[in-house]
This record gives sequence, C-alpha cells and structure tokens, in this order.
Amino acid sequence: MGVRHAREYADILKELTSAVGEIEGSFTFFEMEQEEWDVLPPEDRHEVMEALADDVFFGLGEDPVIEVGQGVVTYNSKHHVIEVSQGDNVIQIIRLI
Repeated sequence: MGVRHAREYADILKELTSAVGEIEGSFTFFEMEQEEWDVLPPEDRHEVMEALADDVFFGLGEDPVIEVGQGVVTYNSKHHVIEVSQGDNVIQIIRLI
C-alpha cells in the first residue's frame, strides 16, 4: 500500500529525521546500546537517525503504528500526516500533502 504523499520525499525525510531524533532511546530501533550511541560523532548520529526515518517511513506503509525507542510513530492516512509522539507528548506532526 505505502504511505501516500504529495510533498517532496526529501522534505518529509528531513522533518521525520529530526522528529525521531527527539525520541528517547530511538537508536535502540537498530539494537544499539547506549554506549555505542554515546561514542558516535554528531554526523554519524544524524546518518543513523536518517536511516531510521527512512525505514520507519516505508514501514508505515505496512503497519500504521511503529514503536521507536520510548516513542511511537503513527501514520494517519485520513489526515495525510505522520505523528511522532512520546508518552502523551506529540513531538511533531509531519504533513504529507
């Protein structure tokens, strides 16, 4: 099925990368340990978060709710948005159109 979007994928990916980077423990999605994450330079951390955002975006086409670290990423096809949240707090809403 896939995630339907009319915006440029690069723009969506940039916003989603930033949002998943705000989730506590998001690096655990790739089964990384805190110590491994702590030693990564900022450029490498960004690359990991971008890969995570890319994987999550395409995964949402199969499962509209994906747990990431201590947060959740949800695809709302009716409203054409991806919502990134942690607990009761919405970190970001990413428009797809």
